[in-house]
Amino acid sequence: MKKGSIKRILVKTKRQVFSELIGNNASLFHGEGYDFSELREYQVGDDIRHIDWIITAKQNKPYVKVFHKEHQLNIVIATMLNGSVYFGTKRLKQDLIAEIAAILAFSSIKNGDSFSHWLFADRLYNHSKPTKKFNGVHQCVEQTLGFDPIGKKLDAEVIEQELMLRLKRKSLIFLIGDFFTLPTMKVLSKKHEVVALVVRDRSEEKLPDLGEIALIDPENGAYFEGEIGTSLAHRYERKVAENDRRMHEYFKKNRIRWVKLYTDEDPFAKLARLFKD
Repeated sequence: MKKGSIKRILVKTKRQVFSELIGNNASLFHGEGYDFSELREYQVGDDIRHIDWIITAKQNKPYVKVFHKEHQLNIVIATMLNGSVYFGTKRLKQDLIAEIAAILAFSSIKNGDSFSHWLFADRLYNHSKPTKKFNGVHQCVEQTLGFDPIGKKLDAEVIEQELMLRLKRKSLIFLIGDFFTLPTMKVLSKKHEVVALVVRDRSEEKLPDLGEIALIDPENGAYFEGEIGTSLAHRYERKVAENDRRMHEYFKKNRIRWVKLYTDEDPFAKLARLFKD
């Protein structure tokens, strides 16, 4: 793990979350835990999403809805770092997971909410106490980048078991991983609000023309050497598509919001759109 990588992620994500250029929105999570308070005239820096267009038309000048905080959110950032996240053509999925975690943590702080970081693979490796401090974001990124996922499989049940046991009040839970192994969330999603952030490299869904190649599975150590032809590539792509079809149906059935984020793109814009919907 390079200290430069930690600093780069922290500087970039903090600027994105707190920059005036993206508007004075309370955070990515505005609307979660807020209640309508009053109407007032628009002021420079107000979030245009809160303009009441009916009152604006009647008064012939812009009015915005003002919200007050109904309760504090308890934000849980759960990173799933099994062996398959140690892959990426542009950058490692593990690096992208760290960046997403930082965006969520800084957004929690900006919103005045506490967050905790939970690190899962074949078991729960670490979880932090809820915090509103910037140092907690540094620790979250450092732990995510510093963890060695090679040789570790994701336990499909341990996440739900640990979070149900340890979380005493309703929380907003972000599960971040590649979801090639789908964790159980049926009970968890009934008690808490669960958001799935699916991290992928595009080459995992559509294989490039690789020809003769040697590969090692970072999760189980299996070794492959040979040619990946068109037929094999198509079988693999169909298998991934079927995995994602089941994943999507599972999310829909359990009312879990989700978004897919790729290693060749900036995650902030997609996360912002997710919470506008």
